[in-house]
Amino acid sequence: HTSESSKVPKKSTSFPVFSSCRLLEADSKSMRSMSGSRRNSGSSLVSSSSASSNLSHLEEDTWILWGRIVNEWEEWRRKKDKLLKELIRKGIPHHFRAIVWQLLGNATDMPVKNQYSELLKMSSPCEKLIRRDIARTYPEHEFFKGQDSLGQEVLFNVMKAYSLVDREVGYCQGSAFIVGLLLMQMPEEEAFCVFVRLMQEYRLRELFKPSMAELGLCIYQFEYLLQEQLPELNVHFRSQSFHTSMYASSWFLTLFLTFLPLPVATRIFDIFMYEGLEIIFRVGLAILQYNQTDLIQLDMEGMSQHFQKVIPHQFDSCPDKLILRAYQVKYNPKRMKKLEKEYTTIKNKEMEEQIEIKRLRTENRLLKQRIETLEKYTEQFVSNLQTQLEQSRLREAELLGALKEMQDKVLDLEKRSSCLPDENNVVALQEEVKQMKLRELETLRSFREMQETVTELNQRWQVTGGGGGHWKESPKKNAMNELQDKLMTVRLREAQAQAELREVKLKALQLESQNQINSKLIGRNDQERSALQDRLQMLANQNKALQAQLNEMKRKQAESDCKSKEEVMAVRLREADSMAAMAELRQRIAELEIQKEEGLIQGQLNHSDSRQYISQLRDQITELKNEVGHTHRHRHTRTHTLSDITQPDSIREEAVFHSGGSPPDAAQSPA
Repeated sequence: HTSESSKVPKKSTSFPVFSSCRLLEADSKSMRSMSGSRRNSGSSLVSSSSASSNLSHLEEDTWILWGRIVNEWEEWRRKKDKLLKELIRKGIPHHFRAIVWQLLGNATDMPVKNQYSELLKMSSPCEKLIRRDIARTYPEHEFFKGQDSLGQEVLFNVMKAYSLVDREVGYCQGSAFIVGLLLMQMPEEEAFCVFVRLMQEYRLRELFKPSMAELGLCIYQFEYLLQEQLPELNVHFRSQSFHTSMYASSWFLTLFLTFLPLPVATRIFDIFMYEGLEIIFRVGLAILQYNQTDLIQLDMEGMSQHFQKVIPHQFDSCPDKLILRAYQVKYNPKRMKKLEKEYTTIKNKEMEEQIEIKRLRTENRLLKQRIETLEKYTEQFVSNLQTQLEQSRLREAELLGALKEMQDKVLDLEKRSSCLPDENNVVALQEEVKQMKLRELETLRSFREMQETVTELNQRWQVTGGGGGHWKESPKKNAMNELQDKLMTVRLREAQAQAELREVKLKALQLESQNQINSKLIGRNDQERSALQDRLQMLANQNKALQAQLNEMKRKQAESDCKSKEEVMAVRLREADSMAAMAELRQRIAELEIQKEEGLIQGQLNHSDSRQYISQLRDQITELKNEVGHTHRHRHTRTHTLSDITQPDSIREEAVFHSGGSPPDAAQSPA
């Protein structure tokens, strides 16, 4: 240090600070070698000759100059910014990178540094992902080689701490390479602070968000530069479907740390710490310019191999060649800002379209669900109607069968009743019975007269035999024989009359019983006939009621079909109106943007005119919003008008259906 300090000009009054920085750096390196908590792997980034004890005069001058820059940092940033930029482009000595990167990122004194130890004690939801990707970060580098190496442990600590500080971003795999490069140059607390500053101030946080919106912007800007400066190569890429994101995404996410060797990538990172993402665009275009001739002759597979195996090692020996080419690339910051606005406008439009499409899809999905529900309800309703119709038909068939059976019984009874004697026959039988009774009475009277005659003869015989003396036998016998003959004749007649009387009585009893049976059958048939007539009337009434219910169900189904068609047509009209309104709005916004661009290019707007123009634009936007509201109201009115127009047709359908006609088909519906 004494030999080096003797070369410092007398003007530098702050060199002791530089010496103290060098001593602190030496102490920190000795602490890393003793405790194993931190290592300096800068020897893997640039030639180790710069760290040797036998320094050349040029290297000594560089060290002295950078020592002065570090000690007089604020003055250099204010007064010698261009010179500082040139020195950074030529490369920061690797021993100064740690402090210079902290100064460039304004990360020397950050409050979050005091929270680092507390963050390590906490648990992060990203720990498993970080552990999984640690071994993939610089797998060939000595500092990170080995599962239990110190490099992997400190890298895990820094990534875990940041995932707790910024929970929206959490952890992204590409960010581990940037943290790994920082850990090669400085302790983990300082690396954590620099990384936090990079994420906050260098657009890296937007790159690593889950949506990666900033990456899309970078790709959009890079594609414009490629189309503008390398049109032939751009046409070849498009013809081979070799998209920019296939090779440039890793450039922006890892800042070339996974694409180029570490010495070259570290030189680019030096410039990035000062100039931001501009150097990534410049280096990317410089690489494509250098390889344009070879890439045009290759197909997609050949270009992929060329990007993986050839390009990364083209500038190993001379990184300055790549840096020089990068600053020969045309880069217009104003144009890049304009491209950023265009990309933001495009994305906002796409987001609005996606929101509108999502809303329309949601509305269509709800309408489809409603239509499906209506269809299911209609199907169920129709199936219930069909089931009821089948049941009514079965009941009608059963009733018709029972009616036919009853009618057959009635015919049978009528036939049987026709065989029975009628009222005239019954009267004749009654007259005959009366005559038979009279004949029986006459027979009984004659029989009694005969008995009286016999009794009188017996008395006369007894009187004659008792007081008249002896008769001659012959006259007595003859008289007795005659009397006996008469008596026998009378008895025979009596027996015959009794037999005839019994037969007549039997016939009379049979006729009376038969008459009673017939009268009962006739009464029963009359009752059954009246019951059948009542049941037939009831079945006819039920059939009429079922037919009326069926007609009502058909009418309701026709009305529901008509309403569903009206709703579908109303939805289509709303979609058409919304699409037309969106197209008009897009066209109007495009015209306004074109007018704004023309006004800016021609220089017609000064400061006051721009305010007036902005107020005019706001008024026009308000008018457009009012037009959108008017469009929605017109669409709502149009939907009601459509329902009013289609209502008479539905009434006409109901009238046709009730009159016995068939409902109109789908082709003739009001919708």
